[in-house]
Amino acid sequence: MIKKFLKWLKGKIPLLIVLALILLLLIVFFFNRIFITINSGEAGVLYQRFSAGTVTDYVYAEGIHLVAPWDTMYIYNVRIQTQLHDFEVLTNRGLPINLTLAIRYRPEYETVGLLHQQVGPNYLNTIIVPEIESELRKHIGHYNPEDIYINKENILTEIFVSALDSLGQKFVKVNDVVIRTVTLPTEIKKAIEKKLIEEQSYQTYDFKLKIEEKEAERKLIEAQGIRDYQEIISETLNEKLIKWQGIQATLQLSESENTKVVIIGGGKDGLPIIGNVPISSNEMTQPASP
Repeated sequence: MIKKFLKWLKGKIPLLIVLALILLLLIVFFFNRIFITINSGEAGVLYQRFSAGTVTDYVYAEGIHLVAPWDTMYIYNVRIQTQLHDFEVLTNRGLPINLTLAIRYRPEYETVGLLHQQVGPNYLNTIIVPEIESELRKHIGHYNPEDIYINKENILTEIFVSALDSLGQKFVKVNDVVIRTVTLPTEIKKAIEKKLIEEQSYQTYDFKLKIEEKEAERKLIEAQGIRDYQEIISETLNEKLIKWQGIQATLQLSESENTKVVIIGGGKDGLPIIGNVPISSNEMTQPASP
């Protein structure tokens, strides 16, 4: 039996060699379609030509995958990506505004199969950009150019939040939309900037007025305090108290070293003193020589 098999195989060897060579050539020719490499930050979606079509319930992760040559593996970048986008929108007065946006987005990893089946690889220009533009045009048309230019009450932020909520239901994740520039017609821009400068000047002037009002109130309170103080003091002052305070002041001056003091008292009962300091208390009670 073995001899018969070997005899049969000997006659078939040339044919087997040919078949092996053909198979090898096919593998080399279709190598890139059979051995698929999915790199870091990517996800694969398989399209099976003769069976299920697009596989939506399984995502091919990073690594090498063996695929039939008649099937196709579509690879998606699932990292956060940034796309710059410029477009023009009209305000409620029909004036054009040019916006430059930076859109940060990525596909949802778990639903990348559905994204491929229902939208396709060009999902950025198919759903993300049109959805954001639609929300901006719908809402900006209700505002004045000035409100948009200064982003009054975070108008643009609220519009973007609405757009992001809508995109979240379409297999993609938009992390953020950043407004890089807002460009108005030159004349409108100058008029808005002039108005803003005038408003700032008015606020500065109003602030100065409030400061002056507070200062006037402070001075009035201070004057009233001085008046009340003088009224209280005038009720307690008498001639003996004043003379006693003068003696105390003279003693304090006499305690200072290297000081020459000449004090001439005035009035009938003044305290005339002439001498070098320190001055004794006895000298302070003596009137000056004529």
